[in-house]
Amino acid sequence: MTRQTTLARLMRAMIKYDGGDVPRIQHFVKVHDFARTIGVAEGLTDEELFVLEAAAILHDVGIHAAEAKYGNCTGRYQEELGPAEARKVLAETGGFDEAQTERICWLIAHHHTYTGVVSKDHRILLEADFLVNSFEDQVSKEGIIAFRENVFRSESAISMLNDMWGLSSLQENHNEQNN
Repeated sequence: MTRQTTLARLMRAMIKYDGGDVPRIQHFVKVHDFARTIGVAEGLTDEELFVLEAAAILHDVGIHAAEAKYGNCTGRYQEELGPAEARKVLAETGGFDEAQTERICWLIAHHHTYTGVVSKDHRILLEADFLVNSFEDQVSKEGIIAFRENVFRSESAISMLNDMWGLSSLQENHNEQNN
């Protein structure tokens, strides 16, 4: 089975898992596409990209478990309960070794953690999720700029965010504030 076939099977499994919840399905499909685009642009290896794409598809897998257990799906609860749910979906899908599964689960357990971000795959997942959330959650222009300045580091993700929202670059914004 090729990696693309494995990811397609995982996408289908997650659509089934979230069956009837069209907004959540649309969300993870968009996050996956942004994560893949950024990952390719930022030069991830094939292995890194494969794991990132799987994590992007699964990143919100803990939402249903969090709602059932806690009555809400805050980021903290998603991070807590997501890895166990992800393991079930990954095992059902097949095609992931133990190291890949562990990294995917780690990313899911940190996809709302914005401090101490040192790895490309973690940062790209945060950026891709925000590219989608900035629209879906109708984040203010000020909120978008603040998130860009505090979290975004990937050149391609910054460029996409600026283009999406018609924002000036970080340097132009800095120059405007100092004039």
